[in-house]
Amino acid sequence: MAYKDEKLHEEKVFKDPVHRYVHVRDRVIWDLIGTPEFQRLRRVKQLGTSYTTFHGAEHSRFNHSLGVYEIVRRIINNFENRPNWNEDERLLCLAAALLHDLGHGPFSHSFEKVFKLDHEDFTRKIILGDTGVNAILRRVDSKFPHKVAEVINKTYENKLVVSLISSQIDADRMDYLQRDAYFTGVSYGHFDMERILRVMRPMEDQVVVKESGMHAVEDYIMSRYQMYWQVYFHPVTRSAEVILTKILHRAKELYENEYSFYLEPYHFTSFFAGDVDLQDYLKLDENVVMYYFQIWKDEIDPVLSDLCKRFVDRHLFKYVEFNPNQQMSEWMELHKLFQKAGIDPDYYLVVDSSSDLPYDFYRPGEEGERLPIHLLRPNGELKELSRQSDIVESISGKKRTDHKLYFPKDLIEGLSNRSKTKKRILEILYG
Repeated sequence: MAYKDEKLHEEKVFKDPVHRYVHVRDRVIWDLIGTPEFQRLRRVKQLGTSYTTFHGAEHSRFNHSLGVYEIVRRIINNFENRPNWNEDERLLCLAAALLHDLGHGPFSHSFEKVFKLDHEDFTRKIILGDTGVNAILRRVDSKFPHKVAEVINKTYENKLVVSLISSQIDADRMDYLQRDAYFTGVSYGHFDMERILRVMRPMEDQVVVKESGMHAVEDYIMSRYQMYWQVYFHPVTRSAEVILTKILHRAKELYENEYSFYLEPYHFTSFFAGDVDLQDYLKLDENVVMYYFQIWKDEIDPVLSDLCKRFVDRHLFKYVEFNPNQQMSEWMELHKLFQKAGIDPDYYLVVDSSSDLPYDFYRPGEEGERLPIHLLRPNGELKELSRQSDIVESISGKKRTDHKLYFPKDLIEGLSNRSKTKKRILEILYG
């Protein structure tokens, strides 16, 4: 029997709080889960710094990746013997679903911004490079690793396969909304996934939803909208992200200035130098990062030491509403006042902005154009979701942005009460 067709002697299951069980029968999938590269995802949190706000948000990319795999497995089981579905692409879909987040680094997006990295690029490198994952994929077929990488990169020729993992209603979103809601303890991310899976149908270039399932999709769209503003963009979480980012910036600046660290940060040196290879990347996970932060709490440099203490001990920055388009004169004055007070504004005065577009329809030629969700009518006609749903139409194409100004209130309050600088800073911040 060919490796790609090989089944385990008995089905393996992972007990899962969201899907109850994750079922694995394919030898290829089981072997991929056992690779060091996939096991590393146990040491990367799904929600980065959100655990500082929601104490239950300790779940990992490993949990989420298994969940996305399970949803795709169930979808394609429902597609069996339906028109437009090619059973030969079943294993490709499952492998891409399992591996889609393989390249995420510690604290994901915050880490990427500082070092100008792209987790999707590292996902591709892990799949195509000298790794355990690549060795298994090549056992299926010499071209199989490239196919998996193309699906994740959204360049695979069969757009139906791509849409299962990357679209406006895909397995990735359906898992993380429910999983993140479960572990944060909020109710916003819940929707009737069972109903959506039952009414999904394969078309030539995308998955569509039967019109009778429209209300379940509306609920899904609104769940996503609420989760972004109530969980993902929570201002306290963003405060922790701001401090995390500043720690990494400070450590990099010190390294470039040949600062003598108490412990040589050799896990970071290639990142500081901008010359990161795959093996360096795979060695760095959140356990390692937090170890350095714990060590850096005792560094001689006061800024690095203070920021690490704030992050590790959860002594975060405070925040106020701030519109950079209308309050730049205030920002510039605050910058000068912080300098005068001996508080480095480059590390202690930060504007952070978050924005989200909950749903959009097809706008040809526009940057970031996205394939819409289509409803399948009983007569076989396709209708774009926002044309049928008043609820979805009301938020379609509407990008919401939020700005906050973050600062260390304790350092400001520690200034002399006689200080005019302190008084003016507080006037600007609190009115």
